Amino acid sequence: MKIEDGFDSNYRFVLVAARRARQLQNGSQPLVSSHSTKACRVAQDEIAAGKVKYVRPETPVEKDQVDGARPGEAASNS
Repeated sequence: MKIEDGFDSNYRFVLVAARRARQLQNGSQPLVSSHSTKACRVAQDEIAAGKVKYVRPETPVEKDQVDGARPGEAASNS
């Protein structure tokens, strides 16, 4: 399977399409005309047309956040 243009992985493409499909199911209007009435296919068509974009946050996850400690606090081992 080839990676879609504008996406760094197929996983991210699926996440974006699923989120957009949920928006369509909840009443959002389609941004492009599609031959399908299924929300998932319409979302894929919108992405292919360049109408749906995503923003990847550049905030790195710090080890303290993963361990459950707040930033700036030392993680306790007790």
